[in-house]
Amino acid sequence: MRIGIDISQIAYQGTGVANFVMQLVEHLIQEDTENDYVLFYSSLRRELPESKLWTKDASGRIQVNPPKKGVKNITISEFKLPPSFLDMLWNRLHIFPIERFIGPVDIFISSDWTQPPTKAKKVTILYDLIVYKYPEETHNQTRFSFKNFILASNIVAAQKRRLKWVKKEVDKIICISEATKKDAMEILKIDENKLSVVVPGI
Repeated sequence: MRIGIDISQIAYQGTGVANFVMQLVEHLIQEDTENDYVLFYSSLRRELPESKLWTKDASGRIQVNPPKKGVKNITISEFKLPPSFLDMLWNRLHIFPIERFIGPVDIFISSDWTQPPTKAKKVTILYDLIVYKYPEETHNQTRFSFKNFILASNIVAAQKRRLKWVKKEVDKIICISEATKKDAMEILKIDENKLSVVVPGI
C-alpha cells in the first residue's frame, strides 16, 4: 500500500502537535517494512525541520535516510503554500484532492488544521476540541499585516470548518486521550466505532 501523511504541523517545532506527528511518522516508518510512504509538507516561510528519516543537503534538496529496519520507498513532497490558502482550498471549498499534490494513495492521514478531499481511506488525528469548549482561549480573529504580508487566520473558524469534513468523511479518527474521545462523541456526535485512542509517549 501507499500511505500519505500530512506532516505540515512539524513546522511548529516544540509544540505537542508537532512532536506527536513527528514521533508517529518516525515510528510508523521504522516499524513498517511493507508499505510505501509519501509525506506532504507545506509552509510558506518555515523550512522542513530535519528528522531521523531525512536531512537537507547544502543546496536544500531533501535526502531521505531509510531506517535500518526494512527497505521501503519514502517520498517527501514539499510545497510553499500558506495554511490560510489550504484552509480556503480544502476546508471552505473542499476541492483539489490531495492526490494532485502527492499522487495516488491508499490511505491518507491528516492532522491539525486542514482536511483535504481524497479518494483514499481517510484517517485523522484529533488532539482536542478546545475550539468548541474554550474558543476564547484560541486565536479567533483573522488578521492581516500589510507590512509583513502575513495573514493570521481565525483558528477557531478554520478548525470548525475542518471538523465538519472530519465528521462527514473520515473513516477512522485517532484521539490522543480518552477525554478527547469522549468530547468527540458528545460534542461532534461521532460514532464510537470510528474513534481509537493512541496516547502520546513520554
